Amino acid sequence: QVQLAESGGGLVQAGGSLRLSCAVSGSIFNIFEMGWYRQAPGKQRELVATITNGGSTKYADFVKGRFTISRDNARRTVWLQMNSLEPEDTAVYYCNSQIPGSTSYRYNWGQGTQVTVSS
Repeated sequence: QVQLAESGGGLVQAGGSLRLSCAVSGSIFNIFEMGWYRQAPGKQRELVATITNGGSTKYADFVKGRFTISRDNARRTVWLQMNSLEPEDTAVYYCNSQIPGSTSYRYNWGQGTQVTVSS
C-alpha cells in the first residue's frame, strides 16, 4: 500500500516562508509526475504545482513566482518551497499524482499538512 506523508506545515506570518515535504513509501515513484494540492475550509481542492519525473515544473497562477516544487527520486521525496506567503495560502496541503488525461489520482490522499498564514 502506497503511503504519502506530508510534513513541514505550520503557522507563519504573512511574507514568511515554509518548506513542505512529501515522503512517498511503497511505490516506484520516480516514473510518475507528482503534485502539490491544497484545500481551504469550505473550498474545493486545487492544484498548486506539479513536477515530472525529469524535473519539469508547472505552477498555478496564484503561486507562480512564490513557490517552487522539487523532487529527489532517490529519496522518494517531493518538496514545496513556499515564499512570500499570504493569508490566502492558508490551507491543508497534500501531495499526490494525477493520472494524465484524467481527473483521477494514483494514490489515496494522505493526512496533509496544515499551513496557516496570519496577517
